[in-house]
Amino acid sequence: MKYHAQNPLLFRTNRDRFVKKMKSNSIAIFHAHPGLPENSDTHAYYKPNSDVVWLSGIVQEQTMVVLFPSNPDKTAQEVLVIVRPNPELEKWNGHLLTKAEATAISGIKNVQFVDAFDAQLHVMIHNAESIYLDSNENDRLDLSLPRIDLRYVRQIMRAYPLHQYLRAAVIMKELRAVKTKYEVEILQQAIAITHKAFNRTLQFIKPGVWEHEVEAEITHEFLRNRATRHAYGCILASGDRARVLHYVDNNQECKDGELILMDFGAEYGNYCADLSRTIPVNGKFTKRQKEVYDACLAVHIYASKILKPSINYMDYMDKVNAEMEKQLVKIGLISKADIKNQDPANPAFKKYFYHGIGHHLGLDVHDIGTRTKPVTEGMVFTIEPGIYIEEEQMGIRIEDNYWLTKTGSINLFKGIPRTTEEIEAFMKK
Repeated sequence: MKYHAQNPLLFRTNRDRFVKKMKSNSIAIFHAHPGLPENSDTHAYYKPNSDVVWLSGIVQEQTMVVLFPSNPDKTAQEVLVIVRPNPELEKWNGHLLTKAEATAISGIKNVQFVDAFDAQLHVMIHNAESIYLDSNENDRLDLSLPRIDLRYVRQIMRAYPLHQYLRAAVIMKELRAVKTKYEVEILQQAIAITHKAFNRTLQFIKPGVWEHEVEAEITHEFLRNRATRHAYGCILASGDRARVLHYVDNNQECKDGELILMDFGAEYGNYCADLSRTIPVNGKFTKRQKEVYDACLAVHIYASKILKPSINYMDYMDKVNAEMEKQLVKIGLISKADIKNQDPANPAFKKYFYHGIGHHLGLDVHDIGTRTKPVTEGMVFTIEPGIYIEEEQMGIRIEDNYWLTKTGSINLFKGIPRTTEEIEAFMKK
């Protein structure tokens, strides 16, 4: 790992939070998948099971976390299972954690090796009445693809068919959505690195540079500040390409008079930042660009003011969409008549704002969490309104990350240039 060692109290706290939600005499098993193959004999970049990381901080392949708070063997009420260090394998792939190192990271004292744990797990399961198994229940999951998370679920259910089975994901969806102060401290570091990278782009971008050159500047700043990698595919969309929400080709020249929409974030300590800014390639907004940008920013600011504990997320989105309608009328993109005569299933504003206002943020960029219940203190959301105008070949999006407090929210990107005046002043400097 590139990032600094984290406080194991973070993971102890998370395990305690999960255990308090478990039914009596139940065991919870969290299993990290092995590396996934690419072409030939190569492997894809390893992204561990986020639930295993949330519970232990371990990012090594095949790691398991087993929680059994009512285990008669009090030394095995929580067990961390890792791959056994292998000197020959380490010559090829690098260091594998020792038991002592795994304990130092996770705070779990009982550490076992994967190749010798089956017999112990067998006894633990026999002493439990019900079993929590982990699976990916993100609402946006592509169910058409084979699911490696279900392979272990089926294995356990075949071996122990008479137990009661419970969904760990239900508890995780509730708990991971609410960040502890330890999590926000790490997230703030990912955000600080992203802030530095954005400032670097403001001083680098000018007519004639290419989108991939901007990406290189961002990547350089990420790595020199110990970020593991980009938290997601870096979007650097100049000109009309800004209307493509997930444009990642980043292979075109940035031209005088264009805007460039930048959507990127650093991953640090396994937590993800998520920033969007739209800036003028030549350092100066035109009158129309400024008008549209200010309308988008007005929606963003409005959303940040009403996003507070107790508001239902669906109601929140409806209110933000109504504000977007108001701003689009103001800048001449839709009319009150368009709104009056619109199809409720396809409202007029959707022509220019065709995505959601934000999402949960944490270990995953699109982190797990409810969208149907009132939001609560401790949740972290992105706010990212956008205005995309095909006839003007323009796309603008403004995104920050907000941590909910008792009375409102804190912008974790506070201090980063956001207004047109701030952006122009920084680029000029």
